[in-house]
Order: sequence, then C-alpha cells, then structure tokens
Amino acid sequence: MTGVADLPLHSGKVPPWMLRVMERLARSIARAIVEIHGPDAVVRGLADPYWFQAFNNAIGMDWDSSGSTTVLLAVLRKVSLSEDLGFIVVGGKGRRMRGIDREVEALADRVGVDASKLLRFSQAAGRVSNVLLQDGYSPYIHAVVASETGLMVAVQQGMNVEAGLSRRYHVDRESVEEPFRGVSGIFSHAGVLNAVASESKEARKLYVDLAREGARRIERMVLEASRMVSGAPTLLDYMDRHPGASYRNPSGDPRSHKPYYKPVPLDSRTRKYLEMLAENPPVDEQDLLTAPGLTPKVVRALALVADVIYGVPTSHRDPVSTPLNPFVYAYSVGGKDGVPYRFDRRTAERVVLALEEAVELARLGRDEKLKALRRLRRLLDPLRS
Repeated sequence: MTGVADLPLHSGKVPPWMLRVMERLARSIARAIVEIHGPDAVVRGLADPYWFQAFNNAIGMDWDSSGSTTVLLAVLRKVSLSEDLGFIVVGGKGRRMRGIDREVEALADRVGVDASKLLRFSQAAGRVSNVLLQDGYSPYIHAVVASETGLMVAVQQGMNVEAGLSRRYHVDRESVEEPFRGVSGIFSHAGVLNAVASESKEARKLYVDLAREGARRIERMVLEASRMVSGAPTLLDYMDRHPGASYRNPSGDPRSHKPYYKPVPLDSRTRKYLEMLAENPPVDEQDLLTAPGLTPKVVRALALVADVIYGVPTSHRDPVSTPLNPFVYAYSVGGKDGVPYRFDRRTAERVVLALEEAVELARLGRDEKLKALRRLRRLLDPLRS
C-alpha cells in the first residue's frame, strides 16, 4: 500500500525550542500508539500520506509545508533510536538519504530486521518512485521505517523547483505494479511516464524482452524510434512504401499521435547502462525493481521503443487523486507558521504530560486513561462524516 502527496516548497527552520516540544509530543504520541496498537500500527500509519500529514499537524507542523516531511522523519528517527519502541527510522534528507546503506547495516539489528531485506526494500522503493515512475520530481528525502515484525514503509520526497512543489511517496510493499494507494496532490497533465501502472503491464513485459535482445540491438531501435518521433525519414518509412517489405509498423505513424514522446539521445553513459542491463537482464517484470543499469533515461528509451516500434504503450497517467481536508487535524496545537493559528506551546506541553501519564499508568496495569482517550476519539467521528 502506498500513496503520494504534493506539498508547496517552504523555506525556513523550526526554532530550537519549538523543535524540542515537537519531539516530546511526537515521542508521547508514538508511545501511546505502540502501547495500544503495537509498533506495526506506526508503520502502517506512516504508509498513508494523510495519516502521515495528520501526525505532522498534531505536533505543530503546517499542513501544506514540504518541510513537514523532514521534521517528522527526523523527530521520529531520534525517538526510535533513543528508546526501544519496536520500530526504527533510517535515512532522511540529504546526506542521510545518501548514507542509508551504511545506516541500515548498523541499525537493523535494533529491531531484529534482516539488513539485506531492508536495504533491498529501500532500493526497490526508490526505483518505483523515481525511475519506473517519472513525474518531474527529483528525490531529496528517502527514509525507511521498519518494525520488529519486519513490516516496512519507505517515505520518499521529490522536488519540482519549476512548479514550486514537492511530492511525497509512501511505499510499503515490493511491487512493480500499482504501488500507490490513497494518492493525493496536484495533477500533472504532461510529461508523466508511469511504468508501474496496471495498464503498463504489457510494456513492462516488453522491457524485459528487450533487455534480452542485447545492448546493440536496443541502441539501433532507440535511434530508429527517435528519428520517427522527430519527423526524420526512417527505414520504416521505406518499408511502408514498399508492399513487399516484411515489416509493418503496428502502431501506424507515431508522429501523428505520440506527441508526448521525445527523442532519447544515446550518450556514452546511457550506452554503458544499456550494456549493464543487457549483461544482467531481468528474469521477469518484478526483477525490474533491482536490475542493474535501469536508470530513468534507460526506462524512457525502452518506453519509446515499446510504443513507437512495437505499438505497446506505457501509461502516462499521473498517480494522484483528490486530497482529503487537512484542516480536520490542523487545530491541535497550531502551526509553525501561524496556520491556522500560532503554535500553542502551553497546550502542546499539557498534551505531552497527559499522554506520558496515560502511557506510564498503562505500563503499570492501569489503562483507564488510555481507554478514556479512545472514547474521546469517538467524538470526532461525526466531524468526519
């Protein structure tokens, strides 16, 4: 199960005093969730982009801020590494994203998770979010949350500077098809290549077949397809003019109905990646999650050949749906930038004390206050209907 959320890019930092209060609040909420539902509930919740954003709102981050992802992951990472709550957070923004391999090796044992499985899951999540799906967002945050039972979710965020937006991806299963659930954000009507869509299944199968053809043959087909979409005369034009030719283009003239394709230049780096892919071709479409050499440009080249030469299209559907109303959750302790009102430190600290007391009493066998919080939650149900 996964989802996607779009958020405006925000600048500025959280004041140190506010960050300390947010950390205490996040710790108290996480402890209460683990005490009531277990650590898996935290992982399942973070897999949902709306639950994730609600957690942000509950600790005082703004509902529409791209920085909310950075803050919540950093806070939960610190919480998970400072005490045993049955889950860990690895990775994060910038250098932590780039160093996630080393961090996984060092920290996986804390919750008894196989480091190799966690690392493979992280790599697969990154590939579906940024290689097999190409929507114009460059990744700058990548983190994985794992529980002691092996349940995992990867949270990745990409940036589109021109649009002034960031987009967040939540992945909790290794799947090459439809890894998105509860998708929210702003639609992009141009430039999306969605090789993880269900309607791209035949295209993915063709990607696998093409990889087995060898790098040189792929290069020749990419060059031919690039000439076709650019309007230059091609060998297929000659074949179509001569009835005796053995090859007919199954998709007709691509220049008349494939305006979303552009020629794919084959520079030395792209040729190198094509060779890597051909030397270790995927066995099936699931193997596309880990096959070496499968870069965004290589996927665009395969999609171009699949559609223009073989008449097998790759989806251009943007995996985004209508977002829920974030202001349902935005009134707990206010927001960092004053939306819907300024961060209320006194209320936040009172919430922390109430949660801490409820959890400590529950650990001593007295769970009356946690039960009371559960009953209090039912008062919100009419607001959601």
